[in-house]
Amino acid sequence: MTLAQIIANLPALVVALPLLLAPVAALVPVAGAAWMLAVIGTGGALLSALLLQGAVTGGETFSYYLGSWPPPWGIEFVVDAASAFTVLVMASLAFVVTLFARSALLAEIAEADAGKAYAAWLLACGGLSGLVMTGDAFNLFVFLEISALSSVILIALGAGRDRRALIAGYNYLIIGAVGATFYVVGVGFIYAVTGSLNMVDLAERIPAVPQTTVVAVGFGFMMAGILVKAAIFPVHIWLPAAYAFAPSAVSSLLAAIATKASLYVLARVVFDVFAGVPDLTALALHYALIPLALGGIFIGTVLAIYENDIKKLLAFSSVAQIGYIALGFAVATTAGVAAGFVHIGNHALIKGGLFVAVGIYAVALGRRINLDQMVGLGRRMPITTTAFLICGLSLIGLPLTAGFISKIYLVRALLQADMIMVLVLVMASSALSVAYLWKIVEVLWQKGAETAAVRETPALYLPLWILALANIWFGVAPAPLVDAAMRAAMQLTGGA
Repeated sequence: MTLAQIIANLPALVVALPLLLAPVAALVPVAGAAWMLAVIGTGGALLSALLLQGAVTGGETFSYYLGSWPPPWGIEFVVDAASAFTVLVMASLAFVVTLFARSALLAEIAEADAGKAYAAWLLACGGLSGLVMTGDAFNLFVFLEISALSSVILIALGAGRDRRALIAGYNYLIIGAVGATFYVVGVGFIYAVTGSLNMVDLAERIPAVPQTTVVAVGFGFMMAGILVKAAIFPVHIWLPAAYAFAPSAVSSLLAAIATKASLYVLARVVFDVFAGVPDLTALALHYALIPLALGGIFIGTVLAIYENDIKKLLAFSSVAQIGYIALGFAVATTAGVAAGFVHIGNHALIKGGLFVAVGIYAVALGRRINLDQMVGLGRRMPITTTAFLICGLSLIGLPLTAGFISKIYLVRALLQADMIMVLVLVMASSALSVAYLWKIVEVLWQKGAETAAVRETPALYLPLWILALANIWFGVAPAPLVDAAMRAAMQLTGGA
C-alpha cells in the first residue's frame, strides 16, 4: 500500500479508531488495560491527524466517502486545511490528557468503573473528531449526540466525590439536547428547500433557493444550536458545573477539546455552507455574534474574579476565552478567522495545562478543592505550581507565551477591520483577567498549615509539562501554528 493510499483512508481512521476501541475498553476488567486502549485510540488518531496535516499543507482537499455511495448522496468525511488543523489540535490534547488520566481518573472513580469510563472517553474523542471531519449536515448531528451522551457519562462519574456531578450531567444532557434539537430542526428547513444534506452541495444550492425566509429560519435554528454547544454567552450555563464537578481528568479533556469542535462547526457553517448568502451571515455575525462574544468576554472574566471554586473559576475563564475565538470569527476577514483558529490551538494548550495542574492538586489533597484549600500549595508543590503559572501567564497574554500570540493576531484583525471600540473593550477585558490569576497566585504562595503534608506527584509531571512547555514553545516559535491557522482561514474565507 502506497503512502497516498494510506493518507486517503486516514480521515476515517481518526474517527473510527477511538469508536471501535470503545466497546472493547468497556469489556476490559483491568483498569490499566482499559487505559492502554485509550492511549492506543487517541495516539492512533493523533498520528493520523499529523499525517493529514502534512498532506493538506499544499492546499489539497481529501474526500473520503463511506460505502459505495459517492457524495452528495452518500456520507463523506472532508479533510481540508481547516478541518485538518482543528482535528490535529483536538487529537494532540486528547492524547496528552489521556496520559494524565492514568493516575488522576482512578483517584476519583472506582477501579471497577474504569473500563466504562475509558469507553465513554474514547466515544467522546471519536464523536468530537467526527464533528470536525464530517461533510454531511445530518451526520454532524449524529456525532453531536455521540459526543454529548458520552460526555454526560464522564461528567456523572464525578458523583463518587461530589453528588452534584449528577445534576451537572443532567443539565448538560438537557441543555445539550435543546441545542441539538435546534440544530437538527434548522437542518430540516434547509433540506426541505434544497433536497440535500451534503455541505459542499448545500453551499452550491442555497444561493439558488428562492425561499429566502426558509433559508434564514433554517440558518437561525442551526446557529442557535451551535451556539449552545459552543457555550457562547448567554447559553453557556451548562459549562461551569460540568467542568467543576466532573473528575479532574474529564474536566481537562472537556476544557481542552469539547468546545473547540463546536466553534469549528460555527466557522464551517457560516463561511462554507452559507457562504452564498453573505447578507444573512453578515447580519448574524455583526449584530448577534459580536455582542454575544463581547458579553461572554466581560461576564466570564468578572464571574471568574469573584469565584472561589478553582474549577468553576477556570470554567468562567473559558467562557471569556470562547468569546475571544467567536469574536475573531465574527470579524469575518481572513485575519480575523485566522486569529480565531490560532486561539483555538493556544486555548486548548492553556486550559488543558491549567486543568491538569488543578487535577494534580486535587490528587495530592485527595478531594475537590477551592481556593481556601489551596493555601500554601505553591510552597509544597513548586514544580506543579510553576507549570500552572506558565499556563496562567499564557492565559493573560504575557509576551513569549502562546496566549500573547493569540492576542496579537486578534488585535491586528480588529485594527485591519477598523473596529477600534471593540479593540478597546478586548484590551480592557484582557487587563481584568490579571485579577483572577493574581488571586490564585496569592493563595498558592501564602503560608498554610493544612497543606503541610502534601507532596508532589511525579507520575503526573509528563502531561503537565508537555502542555506548559508547549505554551512557551508556541510563544517563542509560533510559525507552525500560525501558518496552519492562516491556511485554515484562507480555506474558509477564500482569502477575503
